[in-house]
Amino acid sequence: MAKVISIGEVMVELARGADGRFGQSIGGDTFNTAVYLSRAGVETAYATALGDDPYSDSIRASAEAEGIDTRLMARVPGRTAGLYLIDTDAMGERSFTYWRENAPARELFELAGWEALCEQLIEANLVYLSGITLSLYSNAGLGRLLATLEFARERGTRIVFDGNFRPRNWQGDVARARAVYAQALKRSSIALPTFEDEAMLWGDGSPTATAERLATFGVQEIVVKNGAEGALVVSGGAAQLVPIPQPVDAIDTTAAGDSFNAAYLAARLAGEAPAAAAEAGHHLAGRVIRHRGAILPRHANA
Repeated sequence: MAKVISIGEVMVELARGADGRFGQSIGGDTFNTAVYLSRAGVETAYATALGDDPYSDSIRASAEAEGIDTRLMARVPGRTAGLYLIDTDAMGERSFTYWRENAPARELFELAGWEALCEQLIEANLVYLSGITLSLYSNAGLGRLLATLEFARERGTRIVFDGNFRPRNWQGDVARARAVYAQALKRSSIALPTFEDEAMLWGDGSPTATAERLATFGVQEIVVKNGAEGALVVSGGAAQLVPIPQPVDAIDTTAAGDSFNAAYLAARLAGEAPAAAAEAGHHLAGRVIRHRGAILPRHANA
């Protein structure tokens, strides 16, 4: 299958269980997608920066155990990986608390060797990133990333973008977030946004409005995820609503969109049509949200 490089941050995850205690795992939106892509048999690499602490070691080891290529995981001496804590309400909706301000992932495109990383991105078949990815970097880092994505797209690499807007990550600067998103979308072949996030950032009134706006950036394939309402798929000039197979009682909605994206992309890379790929996305996401935390245990992923 095609080689995919996913870019972003992977952190130590603490998720509260039914007994009120926290269990430790790892997660991060684009990393979650990388895990599920790899489990689907897609050759996947993950690009980030970690520290040299024992938790960074465990993150790398976990990625390797998932079959993810870790050669693009830079290590920064004397630094530590980020941490986040998940709380969920009675409906399975989650809230996050982060300790990540000094995580080295924020400096990925300013560390020594960033040029070699960009060369790898240009050679990939598909590059996957999110709005959370974009929120990590300084203007200098963003400039290098966006220039690389532009060159990669010209060389035939497909750029896939999930908006995944989190206001806190942008410190309330909506204008900057919109400007950076616009630059990413201009370089994107596929967009996999969640309607709730798009409405928050852009004020869209419906998934159709979201799809129409994204199309103005030149995005050719658009899937607007809308929770229990299904997903609006727009490709080749045609739009189709793909409903979820059946209602699911969510335990934890963490990584619902990330897992949907992975199953969708795996199906598309295998030659499935967009609507069939969206059905695959619904199926995996429905299983993930019945589990606490971002990553299903491997025995539960069959």
